[in-house]
Amino acid sequence: MSNTDQPIFDINEVLANMLSAVKGVVDDNWDEVKSTANEFLQRRKERLELLAELVISGDLALEKLKSRLEDEKLIFEAELHAIAIISKAIAQRASNAALDVLYKAVKDIIDVVL
Repeated sequence: MSNTDQPIFDINEVLANMLSAVKGVVDDNWDEVKSTANEFLQRRKERLELLAELVISGDLALEKLKSRLEDEKLIFEAELHAIAIISKAIAQRASNAALDVLYKAVKDIIDVVL
């Protein structure tokens, strides 16, 4: 497989998909959550992109990514919960859904490359 055939990791597309995942979970509270979720993802964009690139390049094991994403989930959950409009359970599901999108995007690229 040549370099041009390899799938491209597009952080902006992944962030948009992560927001969609959050929206799907928070549903009726999306208007209240949208700003916080978007701000969180924009602030964490460089870190998330770096983690993804490290895994894709083979410099970070996929298992280590899981651990790092668990940290990100806890931070995101806390920020969502701080809005106090949604319950802790919904905040947890929304943060899980968002970071699972990133994990799947990275894993899909690795699966194709390997």
